[in-house]
Formats: sequence, structure tokens, C-alpha cells
Amino acid sequence: MFPSPVRLRAVRRPALVTAATAAALLLAVAPAAAHVHVESDNARALAQDVTLTFAAASESADAGITQLRVVLPEGIEPTDVTYGEGPKGWKLTATDDGYTVRGPAVEAGEDVEYSVVVRQLPDVEELAFKTLQSYSDGRIDRWIELTEPGGDGHGHGHGNEAPVLELEDAAPGAASVGPSPTAPESAPAPSPAPAAEETAASPPARAASADTEAEDGGLSAAAWAGTAAVVLVVAAAVAFLLRRGAARQ
Repeated sequence: MFPSPVRLRAVRRPALVTAATAAALLLAVAPAAAHVHVESDNARALAQDVTLTFAAASESADAGITQLRVVLPEGIEPTDVTYGEGPKGWKLTATDDGYTVRGPAVEAGEDVEYSVVVRQLPDVEELAFKTLQSYSDGRIDRWIELTEPGGDGHGHGHGNEAPVLELEDAAPGAASVGPSPTAPESAPAPSPAPAAEETAASPPARAASADTEAEDGGLSAAAWAGTAAVVLVVAAAVAFLLRRGAARQ
């Protein structure tokens, strides 16, 4: 005996409700996966002084985010970037290929949002900002994968995509402002003045030279004193001999 159509509908209805509930839960959980996003209200090629806002979702319930290390895309130099706003106590430090924003760990499970100001965006269609996200327990999330050409910006499910900012075409008349100004080269240091000890040594050197010249030109004082002593001795001896001879006569 086969079940009636009414009974079949009664059996199928709970199964459909259960499947729909499960699908809804999966959809609700999917967007909660950790990621880093970047956005701007002036995402246009060659735009100047553009504020970029980054949002990094936490993927740890036990440790707080302490640092975000960003590799800048081609066309933006570390000197083009200045810090905007971020978590309390966080600061920006330029690196060879980008920058790092870091500071005291935020609460475990708390997301981080910060902003930077870029001097000028390059004339390209999109910009990818590879990011390393560090936690207080040493964990590092690497958001460095690039989307495939013609992709939808979500990396086709790879799960570790770098944040990408799509740019509109440059405004009419917009032009590159050129490379960032660099600090002027330091002027060559002046030649050092003669050392004090060298200056002080000069007079003794000249005095020694004068002594040498005096010795070359005649007898020294000691020589003259010795000669006088000899003369006195001889004179005394002569006087003694004369007195002795007179006494014998």
C-alpha cells in the first residue's frame, strides 16, 4: 500500500525546512571568515591625497592583533604614505617595500581598522595590498594571494586573498605629480681645524730649532763654563809654582 500524496507532502515539508535552515546557517557563517578589506571614497586613478581605510578581521579567540605588515603595490612608494587613524597607541613605520602599523594588542577576537593617506594613486585599474596580520601569541595570517585575471575580487575561494582596491578611470586632465620629494643631501663637512695639540706643539718646535742654530753658530754655555774652570786651575797651578820657587831662593 503506497502513502497518499498528502502524507508525502507532510513528510517532505520538515525535510525541506531542515535543509533550508542548514543552508542559511552556512551562508551566515561564510562571511564571518577572517579577511582584510580596503576601501576609499576617492578610488580613482591619479587621485591625490587619498585616504584608504583597511579593516582586518580577527581569526583568533585567544590572542589580539598586534601588527599589520603591508607590501605596497607598484606605483606607490613608502614615502607616499602617511598614517591616518587606528587603534590607540598604534603607529606607522615605513619599510623598504611598504609599511607596518603596530601597537599594543587589541582585545582577543576584536577586529582592527586603520587608515592611511596616499600622496597619489597610480594610473592602474586595481591595487593589491599584500598583508601579514600578526597576533600576540605569534600567529601570522598571510593575506597575500592575488586574484586571477578577470576574477570577481574574491580569489575564487582560495581564502587568503590580498585586499584589492579597484580604481575608476583618472579624471580629465589629471596627471602624475612625479616622485615623492626626498630629503636634501647633506652638505660636505668642512675640513677640520688644526688640532689644538698641533698648534701648541709649534712653539717648542721652533724653540728647538733656535737651540740647534745656536749650537751650530758657537760654543754652548756649558762649554764656556768648562773652559773658564780649566783656565782658573791652570792659573792657580802657575801661581803655586811661582811662590814655591821664590821660597827656595
